[in-house]
Amino acid sequence: MFDTITGLPIHPLVVHAVVVLVPLSALGAIAVAFRARWNRRYGWLVVLGALVATVSSFVAKESGEALASRVGLPADHAQIATLMPLFSTLMLITVTALWWYDRGGDDRRTTMRSVLAVLTVVTALLALAWAVRAGHSGATAVWKPVIDNTSPGSFPTG
Repeated sequence: MFDTITGLPIHPLVVHAVVVLVPLSALGAIAVAFRARWNRRYGWLVVLGALVATVSSFVAKESGEALASRVGLPADHAQIATLMPLFSTLMLITVTALWWYDRGGDDRRTTMRSVLAVLTVVTALLALAWAVRAGHSGATAVWKPVIDNTSPGSFPTG
């Protein structure tokens, strides 16, 4: 199911959603953690982005395993990327809880809001860092052998 679409592997297509949406959602989560007003106004958008990012990370994991069964397992990347759905899910849970809590419309600083905001920032930073690690290790697995065995100007460009 997660192998190919129109003859192309799904994995390199869907990872682009992960490497764009996880960092964007993480930055949005950090922003709304600091401003309750922003969270009431834009929190639903951050939650939606985090939801799509989380679903994308699960699809990327499954499609990566399908691709690995065809071309071999890039061990470092597989080990790192396996945790991406966990970190994106944690970010989704905390930013959703914070958004739900802030919906009351009160700007007061409560202990509960502070705890939720800290958890949101921590999970957003973890998801962001893990997306960078997973993306870099995947790009290294694919492109390092190509770059190591070619030099600029090897092929005509125009």
